Amino acid sequence: MTTNILMTGVGGQGVVLASDALAEIAVKGGYDVKKSDSLGMSQRGGSVVSHLRFGHQIHSPVIKKGEVDFLLAFERLEGARWAGYLKQGGIAIINDHAIPPLSTMGGAYGYPTVEETVAILKERTDQIHLIPATSLANQLGNPQVLNVLLVGFLSSFLAIEEKSYVEDLSQRVPAKFLDLNLDAFARGREEARTRQAKDHDREA
Repeated sequence: MTTNILMTGVGGQGVVLASDALAEIAVKGGYDVKKSDSLGMSQRGGSVVSHLRFGHQIHSPVIKKGEVDFLLAFERLEGARWAGYLKQGGIAIINDHAIPPLSTMGGAYGYPTVEETVAILKERTDQIHLIPATSLANQLGNPQVLNVLLVGFLSSFLAIEEKSYVEDLSQRVPAKFLDLNLDAFARGREEARTRQAKDHDREA
């Protein structure tokens, strides 16, 4: 079985770092992994997109429209922009945080509201997790752990052991920042489990 993950955000949010880490974790887990990154003027806050696929045997790194299992958006507009790539019934994990591009600042184009973003996503799925990830990262003391927190949230849906993520962070992150990153990862998983428990209670 192949898992297709599309991560998207804007330059400076750590999208590619997150996808690189997850790709390496999947490789160590014995999966065949392919990924492709698109950096559209990322240093100026432009759109950043990373396609990540892993499974028994992967031939192409690019996910076709309508075949994304998990859409992980680091920013709300990017979540709406790439919603069409979700498969029907896929899982959308959207950071409820707005970084309006220059095109919206002059009033030429409107930035989508939360309601409009959810409506766009609902055309593909009812499994929508709109989370205050930037606020949660700020509460931990450093907004730069946003990507680790979001990967933590995503990890609760994937068939990869928690210890694999912890081991990767321990090798990847400098010692003085390790505890912060481990806290961010744990906070993301906690948020996901809380939401999953609530969803289960509603269905019971």
